[in-house]
Amino acid sequence: MTQRHNAILEDRQRLMLTGVTDVDRFDEKLVVLFTQLGELVIKGTDLHVNEMSLESGELTVQGDICSLTYGEKDSTKKLGFLGKLFR
Repeated sequence: MTQRHNAILEDRQRLMLTGVTDVDRFDEKLVVLFTQLGELVIKGTDLHVNEMSLESGELTVQGDICSLTYGEKDSTKKLGFLGKLFR
């Protein structure tokens, strides 16, 4: 059974995610991760990743969240160098 993916955004300040399979990178303005349903890019300011557990697939992001953008649904793994180049 595959784990479900859920995203709960509270007051554009706290994002709680389930179904996270990998975290590609994060800084104060951008978080790029992979979920059961594909890549997810979170943009904002003063972003902080809290309560990250890839074993349970749960992750919490806090800060001023401006956007959530999903990539290709089949993109559940990191792209190689050429994949990132031609993105």
